[in-house]
Amino acid sequence: MPYEDAHLSDEDLLLAADGELSSRGVKRVDTHLAHCWACRARMAGIESGIAGLVRLHRLSLDAPLPPASSSRALLKAQLSELTAAPQPPRWRGWFGNIGHGQRIAGIAMALAALMFLVSYDRTSREARAVPATRLTPGATRRVALKDLCSGRYSKNSQVMPVVQRQVFARYGLENVEPGAYEVDYLITPALGGADDIRNLWPQPYSSTIWNAAVKDELEDRLHNMVCSGELDLASAQQDIARDWIGAYKKYFHTDRPVSSYPSKP
Repeated sequence: MPYEDAHLSDEDLLLAADGELSSRGVKRVDTHLAHCWACRARMAGIESGIAGLVRLHRLSLDAPLPPASSSRALLKAQLSELTAAPQPPRWRGWFGNIGHGQRIAGIAMALAALMFLVSYDRTSREARAVPATRLTPGATRRVALKDLCSGRYSKNSQVMPVVQRQVFARYGLENVEPGAYEVDYLITPALGGADDIRNLWPQPYSSTIWNAAVKDELEDRLHNMVCSGELDLASAQQDIARDWIGAYKKYFHTDRPVSSYPSKP
């Protein structure tokens, strides 16, 4: 099945990260990842989370022992503390009966898992908001700066329905709900973006905070900076084409959108 039609399951990615796939399965996963930007982002998040779990586990279980000279005093202090400590409540159950080191390791692993889930969710949401470079590298046209800044070119030209369908097909999207996506220009015409399918991609309106309305704000900022002489046009084009979310963070000096935008109805 072509990669555009279906993504790898979480089980496939976890088994691949753990080295538990057959040689045939490894080849299938590697082939898919070579072409699918969304699954590569998910795989990177999984591998990062596993690495974090391993590091925290080692730090918790492999902590150095105290010096021999202080071991007797440390043991006495711990015994006194345990004797004076109140009995643990019944709700602690089995967790209260395991060793201190194991409790620390368990807490660390749970925190690492939570951090992984937050990081993975953030990475996944950002990955859905940027185009696949192979499909949408961006395209520009020759244009005079005075024409761009005079308002001769509209912010975004209307994309014909037939072209929209071609863009959705390239990204493997079928039966798209009305208003769920905007077929957007990666490099806006107001920054010299071309009317070329290589400069178009389906951008979500509401499935991520990095939506079409937020990108519109970046386009306005870059256009104003170019026309005021603060930024050259080529740099603006390159930044927005390479990673528009990174460009937003760079030019707005923030890790999150500065404004909240309602979803398009």
